[in-house]
Amino acid sequence: MIRLEKITHRYSSPEGGGVVAVENVNLSVAEGKFVALKGPSGCGKSTLLLIAGGLLRPTSGDLEIAGVEPYKLALDERAAFRASTIGFVFQQFHLVPYLDVLDNVLAPSLASGRKDRKRAEALVEQFGLTPRAYHTPSALSTGERQRAAMARALYNKPKVLLADEPTGNLDPENADIVLKQLVAFADQGGAVLMVTHASDASAVADEIITLGH
Repeated sequence: MIRLEKITHRYSSPEGGGVVAVENVNLSVAEGKFVALKGPSGCGKSTLLLIAGGLLRPTSGDLEIAGVEPYKLALDERAAFRASTIGFVFQQFHLVPYLDVLDNVLAPSLASGRKDRKRAEALVEQFGLTPRAYHTPSALSTGERQRAAMARALYNKPKVLLADEPTGNLDPENADIVLKQLVAFADQGGAVLMVTHASDASAVADEIITLGH
């Protein structure tokens, strides 16, 4: 489902030379598998996740997601591919501040063109957010915001979930809810790649890959 081969990424700098964020990394996540990516700060975990998500072209190497090489697509085709195939979950949620929970969950329909209010409502209920459906993010707890972000990530029925420290800001109860949903996604045939520092998060993964060691 996810295949990264000899991925290297160098960030340029005004002084020249640049900084190598990841170098010659090989990584794969099969259908139905949950892989945790660990390592010290600055070792390139988040950079690798952006590359895997079709958001950051690597300096060199090959990437394939669900049988597609996204960096060989035109920009609009790549955006459509991301919208239909990949769900993103971030530590900082990235919810739209002026939209309520339901409309945040529906937001991916703007890219896919498939607006399904009943599916959004079902996801809101799945994450225990029905009483908060018409509240904006500022009225939600941290855990509720992350659950809303998870619901949004699942809206387009992606094949892949990419999660960057999804439990980093959560209390144990909400962290458990998020991790169980990630596990369930993999159990249903999806592929999960999660960056994490948390031992409880990595404990639920099928495989742990450590960068920078």
